[in-house]
Amino acid sequence: MFRETVYLIDDNRDFRESASWMLVEAGYRVVEYADPRIALANLSMLKSRERCCCLLDIRMPTMTGLELHEQLTINQIYIPIIYMTGHGDISLAVEAMSKGAVTFLEKPLDNEELRSALDKALSIHSMTRRRSDIPKAHMKECMYQERFLTLTPRENEILHEIIAGKMNKVIAMDLGISIKTVELHRSRVMTKMKAVTPADLVKMFLTKHV
Repeated sequence: MFRETVYLIDDNRDFRESASWMLVEAGYRVVEYADPRIALANLSMLKSRERCCCLLDIRMPTMTGLELHEQLTINQIYIPIIYMTGHGDISLAVEAMSKGAVTFLEKPLDNEELRSALDKALSIHSMTRRRSDIPKAHMKECMYQERFLTLTPRENEILHEIIAGKMNKVIAMDLGISIKTVELHRSRVMTKMKAVTPADLVKMFLTKHV
């Protein structure tokens, strides 16, 4: 029987120490990383049947949490991600969720919210870094993640605006671009995501919560 492991990735030593203590007290095995680059190298060697998840800080100097998550996906290293941040930022939350995060927590971490997030993340059994071993129930989620990764930074901005339910003229005003430019990027987003309507994009975004 495999132990449940939480990979804690955060550049703040004091936070890691307090979070690690809390997790160990709750019965989890904790592996800490201050540098996301080292974490990326080590996570590539995960045992295919290890039941685990990752608590990932979204803002780090050497590599952001979003960049690390993207690299994990590109390298077919599939592990449930719970993002953490000390800065409330809706746009970051949307981007984090679009990359396939389980949830998004604000620091300081609330014990009840953290436990709930960990329970949800660890409900994904037999996680592996190889696509061929991913449970069928999660194949659609991984497929959507790959589509999100094909979007350019500008297309990601447009995507977030579409998900927020904004009209083209409002998006143009918010981003300081022309309506025609918005229409062009919107079309590309819909094509890359293989979505017919904005509702399809929202469904893709919420797939993991269904």
